[in-house]
Amino acid sequence: MRRVLSLFLFAAALSSASAAPAPAPLARDALLALVGRDLTAHFHLEGELQLELTRPWSAPDSVATQWTLEGLEYPLQPSSAMLVRCRLSADGQPVEEQTLIVRASLWRDVWATRQQLEVGTAFDPGVLETRRIDVFREREYVPAVAGDRSYVFARAIPAGRVLTWHDLKHRPLVRKGQLVEVSAVEGQLCITMKALALESGAQGDTVTVRNPESHKDFSALVVDENHVQVHF
Repeated sequence: MRRVLSLFLFAAALSSASAAPAPAPLARDALLALVGRDLTAHFHLEGELQLELTRPWSAPDSVATQWTLEGLEYPLQPSSAMLVRCRLSADGQPVEEQTLIVRASLWRDVWATRQQLEVGTAFDPGVLETRRIDVFREREYVPAVAGDRSYVFARAIPAGRVLTWHDLKHRPLVRKGQLVEVSAVEGQLCITMKALALESGAQGDTVTVRNPESHKDFSALVVDENHVQVHF
């Protein structure tokens, strides 16, 4: 029985040893994967980052079962071409510092128009579609995770175009010419009255309103639908 157990333990040890990764040099694809993870963490990137080296590269002479990379210098912001200085370590031991120039693309899902949209149309995912783009080459895009009915379209947009933030504006909660409720606040005291809006404004905007009795104009903060607030 002891002999059978010994043979079993010996076979298990051989199996475990054969399953362990063998030391190997750092491959080009593995290097790019390490750089990609480091850049993604450093810049808090969202999306699929793809990298290419722009000049010939030689792997370190060392071999390892596990290669790691530490970023030492980065550009001020991520872009389609970046210079990165990094330190490579083989099984936890630093072996080499390298300066790499990479060509980068960052792929994200963004909103695009499915049909022509007119000025003032409420933001609605039903009239939009998602499109995957390289956001390093197309700026001011609207990610597919952003946008809600608090926005309207600020201009007419043809079908098939990627949306940018310039295409959207917050939906006005107060409109010029409408009567709005004014809350005048001082400490715990709150007085309400009606006033005429002389400007349109979204939440957080400051607009001019007029007291219909005294005809005096004053500024107020838009806080809700047809509701503004002033502080003494």
